[in-house]
Amino acid sequence: MLIAANKAVSIDYTLTNDAGEVIDSSAGGAPLAYLHGAGNIIGGLEKALLGKQAGDELEVAVEPEDAYGEYSAELVATLNRSMFEGVDELEIGMQFHASGPDGGMQIVTIRELEGDDVIVDGNHPLAGQRLHFKVKVISVRDASEEEVAHGHIHGEGGHHH
Repeated sequence: MLIAANKAVSIDYTLTNDAGEVIDSSAGGAPLAYLHGAGNIIGGLEKALLGKQAGDELEVAVEPEDAYGEYSAELVATLNRSMFEGVDELEIGMQFHASGPDGGMQIVTIRELEGDDVIVDGNHPLAGQRLHFKVKVISVRDASEEEVAHGHIHGEGGHHH
């Protein structure tokens, strides 16, 4: 069975950056299960998997625009420490939900602390990076009506309700 829209797909993968450093991998764990065509994985990888089948192996380089987007300096802001009331100790790397420029919610990460200034970054940590995937397709099946309706896979390696 070929990978296409509304197929439940399981893959083993290793993700590296341009320097060859491993960013993420399914090695030692369950394969990643996703619903093809539902935006569960980054667009560039999803496009590369279209038409593949169980047993296929591929290496894919995904440019930023087909992954987490280009890095945007507009998503970096300096806030006053007082905006984090209720948080006793702020640390670099902490993440918070904040209102995004479009009014929706986004996650921001503390990048720097300078006195009462807290520099936060709303970019995804992998924004602006070319991503390299080494992938093996483990299985492909028809997704259930419920999985299609929910927009994700249920059960092994997928979302559990």
